[in-house]
Amino acid sequence: MNEESLEPVSLIKQSGVVLRMGQMMLASGTASYRVKMAMRRLAYALGLDRHEALVTLTEITATSHRGQIFRTEVAEQHVIGANADRLMRLERYADGLRPGLSVEQAHRRLDEIAASGPLYGALANALFAGMACAAFAFLNRGGVIECTAVFVGASLGQGLRRAMHHKKFNQFGTTMLAAALASLGYLATVVGLGALDVATSGNRVGFVSAVLFLVPGFVLVTAVLDIVKMDLSAGISRMVYGVMILASTGISVWLVSLAAGLEPTPGTDWAISGAAVVPAWAAASWVAGLGFALLFNSPTRIALAAATVGMIANTGRIALVEAGVVAQAAAGTAAVVVVLLSALIGPRVHVPRITLNVPAVVIMIPGFAIYRSMVDVNNGDYTAAVGTALQTTFVVMAIGVGLSLGRMLTDSRWTYDP
Repeated sequence: MNEESLEPVSLIKQSGVVLRMGQMMLASGTASYRVKMAMRRLAYALGLDRHEALVTLTEITATSHRGQIFRTEVAEQHVIGANADRLMRLERYADGLRPGLSVEQAHRRLDEIAASGPLYGALANALFAGMACAAFAFLNRGGVIECTAVFVGASLGQGLRRAMHHKKFNQFGTTMLAAALASLGYLATVVGLGALDVATSGNRVGFVSAVLFLVPGFVLVTAVLDIVKMDLSAGISRMVYGVMILASTGISVWLVSLAAGLEPTPGTDWAISGAAVVPAWAAASWVAGLGFALLFNSPTRIALAAATVGMIANTGRIALVEAGVVAQAAAGTAAVVVVLLSALIGPRVHVPRITLNVPAVVIMIPGFAIYRSMVDVNNGDYTAAVGTALQTTFVVMAIGVGLSLGRMLTDSRWTYDP
């Protein structure tokens, strides 16, 4: 076989490993522009002249060029989730690539990364969700009873979701069942505590807080980032997926609340008052950020850094809201702070900034309001539903604007169009 006939064979192998890199990046939960960047770096390291890709939430269409020949491949990727540890490994590998790499070397390294399993077991993963949602319940003005019941319900729901996810059940059906179990677990715990004359009647805030672990934080944040980068096909598909997950959760919450005769309502007073309230906000924000970071399979040191970033930004956001600043302005300002802190901390701990941004920002997404608006729709109270939905939309948009502005201030690739 002469050299010319070997060229297409070599291009097929090079294109294949580059596509594999993209699929692994996409499955780890990162934004599409990061997927394209990693694929391009690997393509150049392998000796390809040019590489172009179209990346959506579930598909990659990639074309590799070398000389006068090219190859186009299409791959589907239906694993949708977030794996911060794998993402960190892939981005470090992509950042360190240099020309002269062989296809075999690339496959070996990707095999090593793919072989790295979850950092935490099923029980720990479930408890992380419970911890994050319990802290969320406090930030929604819940008390000890509510937070305890939320911890139990969210832990049960996440345990079921993880088990069904590994069995490859339909994601929307899995979400509905996990939300139903979390809600029922919350109610059962409250009833149990009520039998001991411990529970109070003011525990309705926790009913929705128990399912906040189902908020697709990585998807919503990366959707905003993709849209700002003008990657509309990826951003819109991510946003639609996120809305569908929220709708699936909302349906379950409504059905359980309807059967139980419970109307989710927000708390009116903080469980702690006086000088202790600000430290309590900070502690709850830190715990919530840590729980979500660990839930996303972040290594411990990254999770601690993300929790610290979230604590600083979210405590400031709550203080602004309590001082009378409108919620969307407070959320946008806090999102800018998150990006600035991540830009400062990320390079020092050698991690992708998105692994710090997302856990810190997720705790600012008004999950209670999202589900409250869905319950109002299902109950026929459209006026309340529209008002809550609009407020929620503006807060989420403000977070997106804050993230984008922060990236423009810290990364020239965001300031100028390539």
